[in-house]
Amino acid sequence: MNQAIERILVLAPHTDDGEFGCGGSIAKFVEEGKQVFYAAFSTAEKSVPNGWPKNILETEVKEATKRIGIPPANLIIYKYEVRKLNYVRQEILEELIKIKKELNPHLVFMPTQNDLHQDHQTVATEAVRAFKQVSILSYELPWNTITFHTQGFIKLQQNHVEKKIQALQAYNSQSGKDYASEDFIRSWARTRGTQIGTTYAEAFEITRWVIE
Repeated sequence: MNQAIERILVLAPHTDDGEFGCGGSIAKFVEEGKQVFYAAFSTAEKSVPNGWPKNILETEVKEATKRIGIPPANLIIYKYEVRKLNYVRQEILEELIKIKKELNPHLVFMPTQNDLHQDHQTVATEAVRAFKQVSILSYELPWNTITFHTQGFIKLQQNHVEKKIQALQAYNSQSGKDYASEDFIRSWARTRGTQIGTTYAEAFEITRWVIE
């Protein structure tokens, strides 16, 4: 990893998107002493399963990011309504510009612009606008994409994958989803690792890469 990269920002349209998309890489960066910040734009209260408190995802993202090593002070939580981020895209753009000025990140992770979810598309589109001079890697959420170009890879060790799994296990309210299973997360990392001749990895689309 470029030694000039010290501050990293993860953009998650909904709580847990960041852990799914680049949780192993987050664990690796934390281990290397990098500053990692995480911004979640919706706690998806209207999508919470019956029987759970409406604010459960806010509680769970705090625990998940703690498990993966992100300091509580580096977690930013917005309360935009799920499935309606496109209604407030200008407001989101202004928040992203504000984050850029405050944090001046060297690297930004965001969903791929090929993601079918309207909230993911909104955050990705506005992030490209906000972070015009910053390196951007776009993560995959396979259940939401038709195409994804594996142009960049971050090698992971087993402990990074375990940290990712532990973080995702904090989302008890989402545990019934097939893609939240430990087997899937591990095999996904194994598949991406196989592409580059290592055991585990995460893959990304290179949206923008700036070399110092």
